Amino acid sequence: MCDSQNGEKDRTEETSRALRDMVETGAVVTDNGRHVIHCLTVIGQIEGHYALPGDNKTTKYEHVLPQLVAIEESRDVEGLLILLNTVGGDVEAGLAIAEMISGMRKPTVSLVLGGGHSIGVPLAVSAKRSFIAPSATMTIHPVRTTGLVLGVSQAFRYFQRMQQRITRFVAEHSHLSEERFTQLCHSTDELTTDMGTVLDGNDAVREGLIDSLGSLGDAIEALYAMIDESKRNGE
Repeated sequence: MCDSQNGEKDRTEETSRALRDMVETGAVVTDNGRHVIHCLTVIGQIEGHYALPGDNKTTKYEHVLPQLVAIEESRDVEGLLILLNTVGGDVEAGLAIAEMISGMRKPTVSLVLGGGHSIGVPLAVSAKRSFIAPSATMTIHPVRTTGLVLGVSQAFRYFQRMQQRITRFVAEHSHLSEERFTQLCHSTDELTTDMGTVLDGNDAVREGLIDSLGSLGDAIEALYAMIDESKRNGE
């Protein structure tokens, strides 16, 4: 009787921890399928070094980075699924997360749902395989900032170097060339008050930015296939 009560208590505590993690970090580990996968959500605005107002939906990079380390080192988690619905946010924080994901040894799959805009673009292509829902969109535009900007050549060179970092990363992790990405960034035909390009799901795949059209089932099945292949290769 005592063992039964202790077991029930442990399961309750484990469920409570899982629910707390899901509420606080938007992450959940699923172990009811063919493999154990960690689902990470990137939503709203990616928060960097400065805290955003409390009424903003945010993904905090100080939450995400330790999670990625834990996933990579976990003996139980076999793959990572990243769900994206983000307007963008802090460039350096977004690039930091993207670099972490791209450097993982475990199978990784991303799925753009709703939107993967701005710095969400490098995040979407950072996984080993990327999907986008047909109804989702991705906005590609040059680096922008708010607040005081000094009108000196050093400031403009800084923005240029930052843009080059993003362009290089996207080109290295997708089938889109640096030249084409730059063209899409500087397009003046799409947005009425800005430069850039909005790609829907079909456009993103046609341009080579995203690997495939699909939704949740497709992304999970692709992740399972990658895990199976990794196990066959003894990785």
